[in-house]
Amino acid sequence: MEMFHFGFMQRALLGGGLIALVAPVLGMYLILRRQSLMADTLSHISLAGVALGLTLHANVNLVTIIVIVIGSIGIEYMRNSYKTYSELSVAILMAAGLSLALVLMSLNQGGSTTNVQQYLFGSIITISQQQLNFLIVICIIVLLFSVILHRPMYVLTFDEDTAFTSGLSTKWLSLAFSILTGLTISIMMPIIGALLVSALMVLPAAIAMRLVKGFKLAIFVSMIIGLVSMFLGLTSSYSLGTPPGATITLVLIIIMAISMFFKTIVNKLRVPRA
Repeated sequence: MEMFHFGFMQRALLGGGLIALVAPVLGMYLILRRQSLMADTLSHISLAGVALGLTLHANVNLVTIIVIVIGSIGIEYMRNSYKTYSELSVAILMAAGLSLALVLMSLNQGGSTTNVQQYLFGSIITISQQQLNFLIVICIIVLLFSVILHRPMYVLTFDEDTAFTSGLSTKWLSLAFSILTGLTISIMMPIIGALLVSALMVLPAAIAMRLVKGFKLAIFVSMIIGLVSMFLGLTSSYSLGTPPGATITLVLIIIMAISMFFKTIVNKLRVPRA
């Protein structure tokens, strides 16, 4: 195809493939831990880091990383403070992150609107080699984290009390996961945008959970779904001239609707045992 001859599309496909591999892995853990909205919260906190970096005329990536680490620590602290209502930490810090970002953007009127819009909506077709290198590094770290700490994370995800009584350092493990998720989002955000990053993390995992049973199989299927939707979304975006991130998300929505339809049909046709 013609698009494969362009360097920017080659980088976009490679970067999109890396995102499709790493995002569903984290998304699966977030869903099972009842923290689906945590991706939105961390993206809003990352946006506050971007706005702060632009306001201070500092290195945006460095400031964003510092802010996301602080935000991840804040989420874990508030989650432990409100154990019965742990979702409060997500709601409060989501509002705080977005409010801080909006205030800093209004204070910084020096022509940074274009930069902010890039972080809001992303632009995967303008991915640079440096961003691609960061994606490769974070992809390796996430995959190593999920492989090496598979057993502790599995126990922590399904039963935090059991993990604690088993001798696992649940607070540090949960904090490490939150920070890793935040760092991943901060790297993905300028590529796919803060408004769509949570969709690309949660939707493939949600579709896989609907289709298959078993934790490992669901993660594998979610990665396949992520890769397929990323490729279809980018090719459709190139052909139609539509925004890449939004097109990829719509492809995922269509895949989810089709999977739910066929799953419903299969369940109705399944003959009950006598």
